[in-house]
Amino acid sequence: MTALTLDIKDGIATITLNRPEVYNAFNDPLSYELQDALKKVERDATVRVVVLTGAGKAFSSGQDLKAAMEGGKRNLSESLHKRYNPIIRAIRNMPKPVICKLNGVAAGAGCSLALACDIIIASETASMIEIFINIALVLDSGSSYFLPRTVGYHRAFELATKATKVSAEEALKMGLVNKVVPASALDEAVAEEAKYYANAPTKAIALMKKMLTKGMTEGLDEVLEYEAYCQEIAGNSDDNTEGVKAFLEKRQPAFTGK
Repeated sequence: MTALTLDIKDGIATITLNRPEVYNAFNDPLSYELQDALKKVERDATVRVVVLTGAGKAFSSGQDLKAAMEGGKRNLSESLHKRYNPIIRAIRNMPKPVICKLNGVAAGAGCSLALACDIIIASETASMIEIFINIALVLDSGSSYFLPRTVGYHRAFELATKATKVSAEEALKMGLVNKVVPASALDEAVAEEAKYYANAPTKAIALMKKMLTKGMTEGLDEVLEYEAYCQEIAGNSDDNTEGVKAFLEKRQPAFTGK
C-alpha cells in the first residue's frame, strides 16, 4: 500500500490515509487501498477495533479534483459506485467499532467518511465542511444519510447548501462528534478509547451497531422483533457467559470477542 498505512497491534487496527501533501485527498489508489484495508481488518480475527485517521494536518479533503480531471471528465455516478460507496458500506457493515481520529479538516467525501464512523474524537483544531456546493455538486458518500439523522433536516440543509465550515467545538455542540480534546492530547484520547473497545464484548457491539442503524429507519414493531433476535444471539455468546460469571464473582470480565 502506497496511499495509506495499516498498523495492527493489541487488537487495534489503525488505518492512516497517507497523502499529506494534498491533505489526504482521494485519488484512485487511496480509494481502492482503503477498500482493501477495511476488508483485511474485518477478516482479521485479532482485530477488535479500527481507528481511521489522516497523516499530517488534515483528516481528508475529499476528492482530489486534479486527479479526477486526468483523462477527461469522469462518470461521477460510476466513481461513487466503484470507489466511495464500497468504503462507506464497509465501515457501516464492519462488525467492529470504527473510531474516527479527526486530526484536521474533513471536507466533502472526507466529511462523509468521518460521519460513517461509530465514534468521532476530534482535535480542537479539526473542522468539518460539506464543501460540495462550492463546485455545484451534491452530497455524496453517505452524507445525505448521516447528516440529517445527526443534526436534523434544517441544520443539515444549511450546512449542505452553504458549505458552512464547522469547528470542532461547534461540531460537538451539534452532536457531530463525540469528544473534542487539545491537539496534543488526541493520540492519548484515541488510544484510551480504542483500548476500551479492544477489551469489550465485540460480538455484542457488532449486534448493537446493526440494531442502532436499523433503529434509525425501521418502525417500533420491527425494531422490537430485531432486538429479540439479536438478544438471543448475544445471550449464547462466550462473552455473555463470562460477563455473568464475572458479575457473580465480583471481578472484571475478560472478554474475548466471541
